[in-house]
Amino acid sequence: MVEGPLLLVILAAAIVFIVLATARFKLHPFVALLVAAYGIGLAVRMPLMDIDKTISRGFGDILAYIGIVIILGTVIGIILEKSGAAITMADAVLKVVGKKRPALAMSIIGYIVSIPVFCDSGYVILASLKKSMGKKAGASAVTMSIALATGLYATHTLVPPTPGPIAAAGNLGLENQLGLVILFGLGISVVTVGAGYLWACFIGKRVTCGEDLEPVTLD
Repeated sequence: MVEGPLLLVILAAAIVFIVLATARFKLHPFVALLVAAYGIGLAVRMPLMDIDKTISRGFGDILAYIGIVIILGTVIGIILEKSGAAITMADAVLKVVGKKRPALAMSIIGYIVSIPVFCDSGYVILASLKKSMGKKAGASAVTMSIALATGLYATHTLVPPTPGPIAAAGNLGLENQLGLVILFGLGISVVTVGAGYLWACFIGKRVTCGEDLEPVTLD
């Protein structure tokens, strides 16, 4: 078995592989994680049978802790998506923030919607709203896109019931304290969404995209 600094190097290489496989080569995250797990096992010279047992046991333990919560969170997200409730929530936020602050509105909308809805689905659902709101307010498409994306990712990666933070809670032994995880996640994600909003406003003034050149058509 490999120990010490070399083990950290192997782990870092596995993380790089997962990021590249999912972000650049569009490999399904489950497949990327599975390949990385087997790769780490082989790299540390673990017997093949032990690799299978370790992966199965780890997957089973995590699923036992968070499986029901993930399923219920997914069901809630689908209901919000199919019923149009996500758009209704977006409209409510827009009324409070005002149409003169479209980027801030998109950040808040993304922040709220991505708690029950997966961030990729949330972006698809809100893409048309983002585009029309940006056109009406004369806001940069880059600003609007980044504001929405950072708002979505802030809660998607930090606030249950999305799978990532729930899995992290299970790994840290906090599966019985999800309320505390949600509370801290909400607090930290406020900071990250604020940073994302400021970056969106900054970079939107310096970068343009094809959508900015499209003619404005108002209903």
